[in-house]
Amino acid sequence: MVMKCRDYTLVLRASFMTKTVQYQNELHKFLIWDTAGQERFRALAPMYYRGSAAAIIVYDITKELCSGGVGLQLLSSFVLQETFSTLKNWVKELRQHGPPNIVVAIAGNKCDLIDVREVMERDAKDYADSIHAIFVETSAKNAININELFIEISRRIPSTDANPPSGGKGFKLRRQPSEPKRSCC
Repeated sequence: MVMKCRDYTLVLRASFMTKTVQYQNELHKFLIWDTAGQERFRALAPMYYRGSAAAIIVYDITKELCSGGVGLQLLSSFVLQETFSTLKNWVKELRQHGPPNIVVAIAGNKCDLIDVREVMERDAKDYADSIHAIFVETSAKNAININELFIEISRRIPSTDANPPSGGKGFKLRRQPSEPKRSCC
């Protein structure tokens, strides 16, 4: 089910998407879960962000009434949609129950609606800096700063070098020779 609100589409179910970003010589494939602000998905959040490399907490810079409550999108990494006032609760949740080295990004959405802004960019940036998070203002509707956000996350995610470090001692696995079958008589 989908609702329209001031030219923004609200999804009333959890949805799954992927996004691939090339950063340097690596491809980063983001697996994204989006719960679009639905409280009923809050209890499932730990299941979504277990093993995630990054989390994006998205808040509405306009705090529109129709923007919904708690929401969550998971990247291989994951994203939470929220109002700025409850952002700290999600950060606390992530720090307590998420992976220890998760990259956190805070995104102020609807930057294209600057005339109805309620959250000052400086306040959000100061908070993001205080928790060592990425900060960016975006517009999902007009695709402003979306790619830049994913590239910055890719930059901060530790490299997944497929080659093992050199100098380590390894070993080869071999099959055990089978013993000849013995008969009892």
